[in-house]
Amino acid sequence: MEVMEKKRQAKEMKETFDPKEAFEASFKYFKGDELAARVWLNKYALKDSFGNIYEKTPDDMHRRIAKEIARVEKQYPNPMTEKEIFSVLKDFKYIVPQGSPMSGIGNKFQIASLSNCFVIGNDGDSDSYGGIMKIDQEQVQLMKRRGGVGHDLSHIRPKGSPVKNSALTSTGIVPFMERYSNSTREVAQDGRRGALMLSVSIKHPDSEEFIDAKMEQGKVTGANVSVKIHDEFMQAVVDGNKFTQQYPIYSKQPTYTKDIDANKLWSKIVHNAWKSAEPGILFWDTITRESVPDCYADLGYKTVSTNPCGEIPLCPYDSCRLLAINLYSYVENPFTNKAKFNFDLFKKHVALAQRMMDDIIDLELEKIDAIIEKIISDPEDAEIKRVEQKLWENIQTKAKEGRRTGVGITAEGDMLAALGMRYGTDEAIDFSIDVHKTIAIEAYRSSVYLAKDRGAFTIFDANREIKNPFILRLKEADENLYSEMVKYGRRNIACLTIAPTGTTSLMTQTTSGIEPVFLPVYKRRRKVNPNDKNVRVDFVDEVGDSWEEFVVFHHKFVTWMEANGINAAQHFSDEEIEALVEKSPYYKATSNDVDWLQKVRMQGKVQKWVDHSISVTVNLPNDVSESLVGELYIEAWKSGCKGCTVYRDGSRSGVLIANDSKEEMKDIPEKRPVELEADVVRFQNNKEKWIAFIGLYKGQPYEIFTGIQDDEEGILLPKSVNKGVIIKRKDEEGNTRYDFQFCNKRGFKTTFEGLSYKFDKEFWNYAKLISGVLRHGMPIEQVVNLVAGLQLDSENINTWKNGVERALKKYIPNGTKAKGMVCTSCGSEHIIYQEGCLICQSCGTSKCG
Repeated sequence: MEVMEKKRQAKEMKETFDPKEAFEASFKYFKGDELAARVWLNKYALKDSFGNIYEKTPDDMHRRIAKEIARVEKQYPNPMTEKEIFSVLKDFKYIVPQGSPMSGIGNKFQIASLSNCFVIGNDGDSDSYGGIMKIDQEQVQLMKRRGGVGHDLSHIRPKGSPVKNSALTSTGIVPFMERYSNSTREVAQDGRRGALMLSVSIKHPDSEEFIDAKMEQGKVTGANVSVKIHDEFMQAVVDGNKFTQQYPIYSKQPTYTKDIDANKLWSKIVHNAWKSAEPGILFWDTITRESVPDCYADLGYKTVSTNPCGEIPLCPYDSCRLLAINLYSYVENPFTNKAKFNFDLFKKHVALAQRMMDDIIDLELEKIDAIIEKIISDPEDAEIKRVEQKLWENIQTKAKEGRRTGVGITAEGDMLAALGMRYGTDEAIDFSIDVHKTIAIEAYRSSVYLAKDRGAFTIFDANREIKNPFILRLKEADENLYSEMVKYGRRNIACLTIAPTGTTSLMTQTTSGIEPVFLPVYKRRRKVNPNDKNVRVDFVDEVGDSWEEFVVFHHKFVTWMEANGINAAQHFSDEEIEALVEKSPYYKATSNDVDWLQKVRMQGKVQKWVDHSISVTVNLPNDVSESLVGELYIEAWKSGCKGCTVYRDGSRSGVLIANDSKEEMKDIPEKRPVELEADVVRFQNNKEKWIAFIGLYKGQPYEIFTGIQDDEEGILLPKSVNKGVIIKRKDEEGNTRYDFQFCNKRGFKTTFEGLSYKFDKEFWNYAKLISGVLRHGMPIEQVVNLVAGLQLDSENINTWKNGVERALKKYIPNGTKAKGMVCTSCGSEHIIYQEGCLICQSCGTSKCG
């Protein structure tokens, strides 16, 4: 029935477009920007389940969005017209719905939420297995609908605590981190990638184990992790005092306490962040003290965790939709001595953005209704559907009651440059504060006006908010606004955020979020045939391919060049490019050049005018000291930041690979242990279902068996099986065989005998070769490169080779540089592995598989 309905919907649509035709049209729309065209077409153009494309350019998408928002507007007084809405969306110039709203609004082919971010959790501090499994299921249900999820682990009792079951004592937090991480990775199959944030309070006795969990290679690879730091702990660090951990962490009569050396634990946090870019830091007392929704904590709005990027702290079952305002577009006469920021137009559009966000909540409630209706109509048993249905009913309640929005910005770096200001200077910081103060005042003013026409969010109570620091700043800035808010209420419980805007900035062709420019100029390479006429070969790679190099400029850097009479199409030497950059407002204003302490101070000052939080990363060169990371964190705390993340160039490639830091993987035994823990990895090759069994020694791949899943040969495992043991045995004739053993749902062991005989003999011969390399400790990324470089004539073996590559990439530490690889979009050599995918750090291009 569902397939029939989708076919019916497809027939109702007026026209479909050939992929090549749509790409050429969007390529022209983005003025030759191939990356922007492909990102838009792949992620946001309207498609059905059969791959038919219904939008040719972003104009079609913006009309779809405008039509739906205008439909909602008609339900309220003084509605905006579709034409008015389209005018601020067109060309990504002013207002840009992000991610889920962009792809989901008006999408009749997909039953999915419009929310970008979710946080889940149990009522109270339940840490029963039932409660823990419920969270696991809720996390998966949200991720399958493309939602990023966060939840906190502070309620789980510490390791060694007595429990009333057969285990007698608790296993602590870390095993559940791995469980939730694995669930994320499972949802991330077939091109879909889950996003998870796990947090824990520094007060928790297991927080040190939490902080160390991701330092072991292959562990908790499906989650970001952040520590909730309290003021009391930070003060103990500064003063060199002891700090008391306890469980339950907020209890006045805890069942367990221990005193620790605050500086010792702090040093571990700093070291791990320096070495691996995690954990992130959440200054939790600042978050809850500043939070407007926490004024309603007793009514279910107590903030417990954040979304995966950290810009939206949320209470359980609340969600948020995101929208960005393109700051660059409000600069008149950019890059000239007449440059000026149009605050009048900006204020008008901030109000419109807040209004459109409120309309999107109504559209989201329609989507949730459809999700719940689908769950109810599904033929599954009611008991199986119960958790999922209750989950969406809880989300529905929060969306109706609080009507939380996430108005943010992009292009901060380009805005400042266009005004002739260098990012990170006092002048630029002061101007940024003025801009974000304006956003806060005008968004809240718009929410008050909406309350007049549409009604306040249902639990609004001005008395509850009377001492909130953020509300008090608004009152001081605009007394009249505050008076009207007390009188009429506010439509939305909270309004603002600053998200990373990664793909959004590709389409606005600007810097992302609040960040500075990554690079104003970089080089691309184009593969060429050296035998062709008039070909210039600038670079020959490791496999002998020839490349021509050419310069690529950041979009707004070209605008600066044009404003200064410089022809961007001419050929420039390296020296000329350096001289150009030095003359521009982007000089010393890149993500690696900006003064790091100034950046966190800027974040703290802007944070005063953002009611949620800010996603920002402090980029550091490889050679900085650990002590500098500590200084940055302390400065961030003192400056009023709600969180802080640092990334030291190349740091993630140095992650430890064993629990014992003294034990390195060069000690891998050449003689295979009788039993090895094993992962099961499933994937598709040429529309065939494949499976890989990967034997692990200390979390490191040691051997691999892979091939087509085959019912007749007994390789089809239950989908729930993703781990087991590979046992080396001798048969009656003395031949070696490898059996895979796992525990079924009832706890009984099930064995598949003779893995080495289950797959094609050719596969097995090559598997022995790859396993031999693994057993001698070659780094995984080098093994993957070795496999990729095999020259094989058999089509079947080449397909097998691709499967081995995909299975092993999962174990490459995040941040590892892909040596010898060149980005196909921009020619950069700054390619790293991230969650098994290749990511270009220069332009953001991602390739998985």
